[in-house]
Amino acid sequence: MGKIIRPLANLHDRLRRLPGLGSKSAMRLAYKIIDMPMEEVERLADAILVAKRDVHLCKQCYNLTADEYCEICNDVKRDRSMICVVEQPPDVTAMERSQGYKGLYHVLHGVMSPLDGIGPDQLRLKELFQRLETEEAEEVIIATNSDVEGEATASYLAQLLKPTGIKVSRIAQGLPMGGDLEFADELTLAQAVENRRRIC
Repeated sequence: MGKIIRPLANLHDRLRRLPGLGSKSAMRLAYKIIDMPMEEVERLADAILVAKRDVHLCKQCYNLTADEYCEICNDVKRDRSMICVVEQPPDVTAMERSQGYKGLYHVLHGVMSPLDGIGPDQLRLKELFQRLETEEAEEVIIATNSDVEGEATASYLAQLLKPTGIKVSRIAQGLPMGGDLEFADELTLAQAVENRRRIC
């Protein structure tokens, strides 16, 4: 990349750190932001600041929310006998798009990945077991991604849950190996939930 003025270079550098943005895409966005009217840039900056300030984790499921509890946890119509365990908040959104699941969720905020130094203690597993002690869940559906880390996390969690006597199932492999829930279509996710299998 040729020499560019420092403020633009700084903006490019910040944008390039966002996931999924390469150097060229970050530079296109930087130029686009510079071309925007000042009012729009201020609204964009304000939206980022407000979202960062006001969005936090639900006290029950650890999904993102602007309130104490997320809308799903607050919904009295949800089936409280089922808790679907997912890796990240976008996975909740993907599952909800399928309209095939009406229970509650628990977000781990990651998967076990020894190479990255992520073990069970870095996940929200302790919080899940605290919920299971106080809530009426009869089934835990493990909906981690079908990659190596997701499968290892699912297997580990299933072994931890086995002594509890709670039914444990894994979403069916309608998802391609290595695929992420976030990018799966609604029909595939609905069928994966419908065809889940018990694993202990």
